[in-house]
Amino acid sequence: MFLASLGSGSKGNATLIRCHDTCVLIDCGYSLRQFEQRMEKFAIRAEELDAILVTHEHSDHGAGISRLAAKYSIPVWTTVGTARALKIEKYHPISGGQEFQAGDDLMVQAVTVPHDAAEPVQFVFTQLSTQRKLGVLTDSGHITSHMKQLYSGLHALLLEFNYDPLMLENGPYPYSLKQRISGQLGHLSNAQSLEMLQQIDISRLDCLIAAHISEKNNSVEIVQELLKTLEGDHLSVLASQQQGFEWVQV
Repeated sequence: MFLASLGSGSKGNATLIRCHDTCVLIDCGYSLRQFEQRMEKFAIRAEELDAILVTHEHSDHGAGISRLAAKYSIPVWTTVGTARALKIEKYHPISGGQEFQAGDDLMVQAVTVPHDAAEPVQFVFTQLSTQRKLGVLTDSGHITSHMKQLYSGLHALLLEFNYDPLMLENGPYPYSLKQRISGQLGHLSNAQSLEMLQQIDISRLDCLIAAHISEKNNSVEIVQELLKTLEGDHLSVLASQQQGFEWVQV
């Protein structure tokens, strides 16, 4: 199983999961043209995508879904709430807690998360032939016990490290936006994500990817220093807004 990112942050998100002959896309917060340009370096064409999984409707995750799916006839999997918010008429409905199979060897579980969207979910992937597990978790206002249970014992995890509280407090955003980001339905701070990692089983974790790092309210250097405090022998990758990251094997 492999994963890669076309970009991660408030200006656009798109993540690729590949398992044997199956390749799925999580979200598309880019215009169709931007998406096609960013796909060029991953040696895969849009028409080869088997499915698009949509976490929620916010523009940095859902802006490009409809045009991409329509042009290349890619099946879309998302919740009823997200589909209604994005005005997607043709899709496979899913709900938090539901498992569904994508291709011959990839099982997907939708995970309910607290975020200020219509019906948001995140995802945990299992390669059936090897039982290797990969989790993707961004756009969550706080960590729930349910989330800790489902994201424990993974082999790879893409986890949001959105903001540093002090930088957010002293940054340029208006007060209302600061409150939204740091609220119970906003985004995960560096401290919240680090605390989660300290509370779940990461003994099998081979790869940790810090994602959705704010360009104004966080810094790569701060996140790098935090990751050094974690125990275990795992590869640490930082997903950028501009470059995302290249294929990583799970």
